[in-house]
Amino acid sequence: MVKNRQGIYTAKQNKVVVLWDLDNKPPRGPPYHAALSLKEVASKFGDVVEMSAYANRHAFVHLPQWVAQERRERRQQDILERKGIVAAPEPYICGVCGRKCKTNLDLKKHFRQLHERERQKKVNRMRSLKGKKRQRYKERFISGNDKYNDEARRLVTPKVGYGLAAELRRAGVYVKTVEDKPQAADWAVKRQIEHSMNRGIDWLVLVSDDSDFGAILKRAREANLGTVVVGDRDRALGRHADLWVPWIGVENGEVTEKDLVPKRRGNSSEEELEYDVRDSFSHSDGEEWTGDDVDSVVEEIAAEISGYNSMRISVFSEGEEDGDYVLWDSDDDEIEDQGVSFYL
Repeated sequence: MVKNRQGIYTAKQNKVVVLWDLDNKPPRGPPYHAALSLKEVASKFGDVVEMSAYANRHAFVHLPQWVAQERRERRQQDILERKGIVAAPEPYICGVCGRKCKTNLDLKKHFRQLHERERQKKVNRMRSLKGKKRQRYKERFISGNDKYNDEARRLVTPKVGYGLAAELRRAGVYVKTVEDKPQAADWAVKRQIEHSMNRGIDWLVLVSDDSDFGAILKRAREANLGTVVVGDRDRALGRHADLWVPWIGVENGEVTEKDLVPKRRGNSSEEELEYDVRDSFSHSDGEEWTGDDVDSVVEEIAAEISGYNSMRISVFSEGEEDGDYVLWDSDDDEIEDQGVSFYL
């Protein structure tokens, strides 16, 4: 029992730290919703006191296939609407002022000519202020302008990447860009795990499939730190953690409290594996398994695990320079190159 600010004694809540290896496990869909789903799952273990993501610059300039497909479809739709071949069932409405436009390109033109100019004037005004006046002005007209920020995310295409870092920060994730060196993100995550082991954290949620974290996860368990691995393969890291959760289920919001039951701990990883095998196969067909039968199954599974290829392969290729905050309507320029103008 601990005493809160109101002087009432309540049960001590577990502290949870979430560490996300973006180089190994990037979101498959919108980053904002993936981060919120991950935070919701982590909050079932206690109070999430830290949520961090680590990656090199290639993670933020990489363009996933689903984003490229959405942009191609949107570009084709804009061309057909501008030529009059198709018409939108409902007019496009500006989220800032409520103006109705016939096409999406007209809405983008309206947003750039009116709201972006007004925004730039406010930014220039903020830069001329100092101290507390500048801070209050920024909170009221720049950071606090949610209507403009939401509409800008919807209409303005980033010049590089798809706004991964900005979307994760919006969800409350601390995003750290590491150096362009091999295993740099792994080193940063391992240092943070070491730090969590020394500051009284109760649960660690690691989003990764990299087998290089196996040794430090084993150390974390020995230090009585609860460990949860979120990934796609329950082989390399899952056997070193208290619980393994599928990444696709976390992103889709399909993980329930019934799925978050940690397995029993043994004196070694081989004992843990034996416990799982006994639970899975005992009384399955009405016959009781002998110790020799279970040991043979354990040896086969352990042999498969020991032969797992632990080489780390990055999901990102070489890209351009990091420009996650530079906005540019590149899709509109391509449409103009095809002979379609905004001012037709």
